[in-house]
Amino acid sequence: MSNTQSQTVLPAVTGHWWALALRGVIAILFGLAAFLRPGIALEALILLFGAYALVDGAFAIVGTFGRARGDTPRWLLLVEGGAGVLAGLIALIFPGITAVALLYLVAAWAIVTGISEIAMAVRLREEIQGEWALIIGGAVSVIFGLILAVLPWVGILSLVWMVGLYAVMFGILMVITALQVRGKQGSENNRSSRVN
Repeated sequence: MSNTQSQTVLPAVTGHWWALALRGVIAILFGLAAFLRPGIALEALILLFGAYALVDGAFAIVGTFGRARGDTPRWLLLVEGGAGVLAGLIALIFPGITAVALLYLVAAWAIVTGISEIAMAVRLREEIQGEWALIIGGAVSVIFGLILAVLPWVGILSLVWMVGLYAVMFGILMVITALQVRGKQGSENNRSSRVN
């Protein structure tokens, strides 16, 4: 693949590397908050999840505005971002929803996010090294969503810990992916400046 094609694919699929990194940091902070406050009330958990999903979705949408134009799958980030924004708004507008409704909302959001992450990783496999982090992050999201959907009787404390563990793992993998994208974009910029 040529340098020009590579520069076209990376920004459009992943967005800005800092948006990926920020999404990872926010996920880690959300996960740590769930671990440090396991006795958190259900309504507070719903609001915390809503805020996280809304911010994460917004940054995924920001990622679609990379510098590239062309036949790149921006819809992957739009789907992921749209699912996050929708899940966040539902949780924030209707914080009184029951634990089971929250469980299914989180499960659906995690599955959509995971599938989108895996699809982006497949698209990036020839563009960056370390796409495995995005694949693992997506797989963790899908598995997490399926566990929540299949085991709705999980207690609230278990749910808080599961959400916290998932968020920390996903956040770390997102930061790793962001650093890989940054390294790839930096090496491409160095190559193009030498050519000029």
